[in-house]
Amino acid sequence: MMTIDNSVNINEAPERESMEFDVLIVGGGPAGLSAAIRLKQLASQNGRDLSVCLIDKGAEIGAHILSGAVIDPRGLDELFADWQQKISVPLTPVSEDRFLWLKENKANKLPLSLLPACLKNHGNLIGSLGQISAALAAEAEQLGVDIFPGFAATEIVFDENGHVIGVTTGDMGLDKQGHPTAMYQAGMNLMAKMTFFAEGCRGQLGKQLIERFDLAANSGKQTYGLGLKEIWQIPKAQHQAGLVIHSVGWPLNNQTYGGGFAYHYGEDLVAVGLVVGLNYENPYLSPFEEFQRLKTHPAFSAFLAGGERVSYGARTMVAGGLPALPELSFPGGALIGDDAGFLNAARIKGSHCAVKSGMVAAEALFESWVDEQIDHQEFKRQYQSQFENSWLYQELYQTRNFKPYMKKGLVVGSMLFGTEQLLFKGRVPWTLKLKTEDHQGLREAKYFQPMSYPKPDGKLSFDKPSSVFLSNTNHAEEQPCHLRLSDPDVAIQVNFTEYAAPETRYCPAGVYEIVNDKQQEKLQINAQNCLHCKACDIKDPRQNITWTAPQGGEGPIYQGM
Repeated sequence: MMTIDNSVNINEAPERESMEFDVLIVGGGPAGLSAAIRLKQLASQNGRDLSVCLIDKGAEIGAHILSGAVIDPRGLDELFADWQQKISVPLTPVSEDRFLWLKENKANKLPLSLLPACLKNHGNLIGSLGQISAALAAEAEQLGVDIFPGFAATEIVFDENGHVIGVTTGDMGLDKQGHPTAMYQAGMNLMAKMTFFAEGCRGQLGKQLIERFDLAANSGKQTYGLGLKEIWQIPKAQHQAGLVIHSVGWPLNNQTYGGGFAYHYGEDLVAVGLVVGLNYENPYLSPFEEFQRLKTHPAFSAFLAGGERVSYGARTMVAGGLPALPELSFPGGALIGDDAGFLNAARIKGSHCAVKSGMVAAEALFESWVDEQIDHQEFKRQYQSQFENSWLYQELYQTRNFKPYMKKGLVVGSMLFGTEQLLFKGRVPWTLKLKTEDHQGLREAKYFQPMSYPKPDGKLSFDKPSSVFLSNTNHAEEQPCHLRLSDPDVAIQVNFTEYAAPETRYCPAGVYEIVNDKQQEKLQINAQNCLHCKACDIKDPRQNITWTAPQGGEGPIYQGM
């Protein structure tokens, strides 16, 4: 007997079509695409026929990809020696690093000699990770990978032994109560000998797998950041191609981890943004409003003034590093990319880590494939061993204590991490682990005063509705809400009463709203605004909100993010 998502008999589910592959990859970001490409490369080199399928919930590959993005090309260099010629995406070499410590209306430029090597960007490239992902998908298709965008994997399929044997894609054409409409189309069962989960940060299925197989039993607690980003077209005289600016300090206080960035690239484009650590305490803090304030600082407004904002988006990033990595594999599958946690928060970079993790998983799988069968124990050993012997492990090991240090506050944390990196190059005899999850860091509203944010000026700062409009996000209203409340009463009895409804502030898209219904407060969920950032899934103080994938193809359609 097969089961879906641990409990439903597949024979009791709606009749579904099935397709079978050797390898199934869930997620069309750099990790999933690199794994698919590497598998096909290895198959071609060894004269083997290997069927590889990749699905992605976005309407097109790259539609849901959002990253800074200063790209370390190391992973792509290994995947294709001539990748820049093959994928032909516009990229701008980094020409200058600036690291600023901001105070209100003042910026102190830190000498590069005082910065750890991990914060320097010589040899890196600025561009759109979404465009790179789309180009990698085209290359993968040329190699024979079957790629299906617009298909959201919503359930895991297990065999009678509890081994993963594939996924089920979401049903289409359901009404708000989950009943089939005239447009109903049942999802498909996609079956495979091995399934790689590459959903990105806080993957819906990856989260379930970590819990089911207890993959994080020996790890520290994971931590996350919320990244908000805009792309601006600015006056040519204010553009400095290749300039990379990072900032810490204002508008955030010393106890709130985060920092701003501005990357000058392309034809007079600037990617500007703010990352806020989701372990913050103050329920009145609004990452979106803090980002709007950042842009009014002279260090940022100097090059944005007179420009035009052309795109907006938000995404969480996994930041716990090596100490928070779960076990990477389980019977029938593996976690790759940010689904596992392969991002170097100290460098504010993850794409090269994602690429390498996908390649390592593909190579480990190929090594453990014997007589058309996969030796799952051998794959587990190979994946872990090859990771630990890779430059990816070495890089993550060197910066492994970054997040635990920063939990001590910006000043103390920076001093501790800087000392460890500059004097010891990360080679200290201790490894620190976080002991609390981000939602546990939020304190009750009674300990804080409400925060007053300035009204948007429509020139540098903006409101959420106009920002969400630029994300091109869209969801059909006639479908079950993909933001699930375990207990609807908690929204008012706990979140509103004790924490002043923090979901109305940490959400960067205005999805959550407190309305008065018959003289009673009620949580209204505007799911059509959702950017799929998953901050609510991470930060809700009672873990009462669960993000699930809506109908395939829905959500943002980012342009050049």
